Amino acid sequence: MKALGIISFENSQAKVGGLDDYRPVPAISFMGRYRIIDFILSNMTNSGIDNIHVYCKEKPRNLFAHLGSGQQYNINSKRGQLRILYGEKPFAAEVYNNDIANYMLNMQYIEEDSNPYVIVAPSYFIYSLDFTNVLQQHIESKSDITVLYTNTADAKSRFLECDTLTMDKDKRVREIGHNRGKKKNVSISLEAYVLSKELFIRLVKKAAETSSLYWFRDILNDSLEELNVTGYGIKGFVGCVNTLQEYFRISMELRDRSTAKGLFKPGWPVYTQTNDSAPTIYSEDSNVTGSVIANGCVIEGKVTDSVISRNVTIRKGAVIKNSIVLPGAYIGERAKLDHVIVDKYAIIHHVKELKGTEEEPVYVKRRDRI
Repeated sequence: MKALGIISFENSQAKVGGLDDYRPVPAISFMGRYRIIDFILSNMTNSGIDNIHVYCKEKPRNLFAHLGSGQQYNINSKRGQLRILYGEKPFAAEVYNNDIANYMLNMQYIEEDSNPYVIVAPSYFIYSLDFTNVLQQHIESKSDITVLYTNTADAKSRFLECDTLTMDKDKRVREIGHNRGKKKNVSISLEAYVLSKELFIRLVKKAAETSSLYWFRDILNDSLEELNVTGYGIKGFVGCVNTLQEYFRISMELRDRSTAKGLFKPGWPVYTQTNDSAPTIYSEDSNVTGSVIANGCVIEGKVTDSVISRNVTIRKGAVIKNSIVLPGAYIGERAKLDHVIVDKYAIIHHVKELKGTEEEPVYVKRRDRI
């Protein structure tokens, strides 16, 4: 595909409380074996995009460690490359650390790329899509910019703080708004854009000249009258991990096979960094139902409707319900967890019961001992 893939970072409203204290949102563990960035990166490489820029807003160590050279994502090493980019100078305040500022700091790499088109998409939207079809329609429609979107009838409780699109009957975008949860039926922007590299560079430079606080969506909103910006609707599963509550809800939804089929599709693999963990060991006393269990675990207790990541230990008499346990955590004997998110390497053995709700899951921080 003749397109440069640009994976932008999450907007300023995305705060995955607790989990993003230790790593950027793209590097957060997801569904037992993946990281959030794996989905958009796999979409790009499965679509034949071999040159990809990944932008990291802050705390890049975990992202560097996970992505490595990018070989696990099936990138053609002879004609492709994965670059991890970030602002190499300090920002006066967090508000200045936006996508436009980072594009400007790395403009050399964008200008030097030989592809005539760019596909820009953030990592915190999770979906399955062949970008080949999107680019083809973009070219055939002669649009200046194509914006991906999904329709939802649950906008009052989902996709809160995400961008919305107002379109006419020809799918031309007339306004980019914000989902405040006031309407039920809304078209949600996936913040994914297809356009020529020349136009992308021009808009980025114009945004930088207009305001130091501009994001790409701001300059796009300013340009709707002069540019032909059209929407491209996608169906199937779409989730946006922009809060801890949405991280929890999306994870719980994907335990269901019928829901997961809208994301995990035959012939469309989701690549990730693998390891050589042994198979999970289930003791005679263990009882596991309705859950996703990764490799390398030792399970002696009861696990119901939960997501258990790699190398987790759950001791005898422990009861885990409606919870997410990240890699390397230890759940001691007779501990009871309900609607809890346990971060990596945490140990729970003194406190015997933790209970949250779907709206407010309890979060146990990384490497904590309770």
